Amino acid sequence: MRECISIHVGQAGVQIGNACWELYCLEHGIQPDGQMPSDKTIGGGDDSFNTFFSEMGAGKHVPSTVIDEVRTGTYRQLFHPEQLITGKGDAANNYARGHCTIGKEIIDLFQTNLVPYPRIHFPLATYAPVISAEKAYHEQLSVAEITNACFEPANQMVKCDPRHGKYMACCLLYRGDVVPKDVNAAIATIKTKRTIQFVDWCPTGFKVGINYQPPTVVPGGDLAKVQRAVCMLSNTTAIAEAWARLDHKFDLMYAKILRKRNLCALLLGMQIGEATVENRMEFPQKIKNRNIIGFSNTNTGYLSKENKTLI
Repeated sequence: MRECISIHVGQAGVQIGNACWELYCLEHGIQPDGQMPSDKTIGGGDDSFNTFFSEMGAGKHVPSTVIDEVRTGTYRQLFHPEQLITGKGDAANNYARGHCTIGKEIIDLFQTNLVPYPRIHFPLATYAPVISAEKAYHEQLSVAEITNACFEPANQMVKCDPRHGKYMACCLLYRGDVVPKDVNAAIATIKTKRTIQFVDWCPTGFKVGINYQPPTVVPGGDLAKVQRAVCMLSNTTAIAEAWARLDHKFDLMYAKILRKRNLCALLLGMQIGEATVENRMEFPQKIKNRNIIGFSNTNTGYLSKENKTLI
């Protein structure tokens, strides 16, 4: 049995991680105090929970993770005290401080099959179906429909239009009532669409996984419980749109800093040219990398200097 160790860093990372562990407990039938009921049917009747949880001597299941900010939460009895690491340090919503000083030692470079080159490492996450409980009563989406939804901007976690870019690789994980035949048919249909383009050197970059356990929802959440769902990670040149927006916002912020020299003290000792300018110069390179991969500026979602004011 393989083991997954999760490390959640920063305020947003810890909050998202805490929500993930709540969902893991619901999926495997583990209570907030770490106890699993004797009825094994709740957890699926197997020991798959060992991938994320370690069983202690008293029958308590604790996450195999390093996490904090859960000591006073609902699931405070779930985590083992010896696996809690406490520290202090705040970036004060300053990206340069978190990236270049406090967070520099915990930044890790990794390679996956979604990343063809080291500098092209910004996957786009998509989930479908995003549907409310009221709407779920009247319709159940098929495998083809949720697959098509993954390529729509409304289902993406980053605001960009994938129709303006080219895909390098796609990794899809299906859950629930899904069979390989339907998945292969849905992907074959996707490849025939002209609105979804792949780079010339990677025409069939799909990797697919199927988990027959239906997705679980958090009680009181906004998402409805559905029979099937899919999560996709893709590497597309369209994400250059996000960098162009960030480029424009940085220019506006940096102009204000230059006009108000006294705000430089908020950088906590760093010189302006030491971190902010260095990071600013990386944005055009990130966009340029997408243009080179896509072989066409018009299809990569790149916005020129003249159009940046429209972002």
